Amino acid sequence: MAVELKILAWSCVLLMVHIFAAAHFKTRQYGPKWNVGARDEALPPLEPLAGRLVRAQANFLETYPIAIVALLGIVIAGRASEWTAIGGWLWLGARSVYLPLYAAGVPMIRTMVYLASLVGLILVLQALIG
Repeated sequence: MAVELKILAWSCVLLMVHIFAAAHFKTRQYGPKWNVGARDEALPPLEPLAGRLVRAQANFLETYPIAIVALLGIVIAGRASEWTAIGGWLWLGARSVYLPLYAAGVPMIRTMVYLASLVGLILVLQALIG
């Protein structure tokens, strides 16, 4: 199996971590009734940690479609290489580190890790486009 597909599989696990982390802290704040309800009522703002986890999830989802298309495209086009694997692992590793950094409220380093994830995506896209 192409390593890029493994990266995609692990990225699905990371997406589930994002979803469940945000949901856990939202449920802790708003309660289990809110979690299983229709969620129609107006709610107070999220506490800082829950808010950061929700924003980290949204940030992940902004670039996730690009990663999916790039990594699948590499496999479909038969253009997988050592560089696309490095780019994919760099993207996934950086995105994995980004979540706890965002949750902890670490500013500058979090941005640098985000930029590293973009470098990883660019390595993959370069091979697909070039």
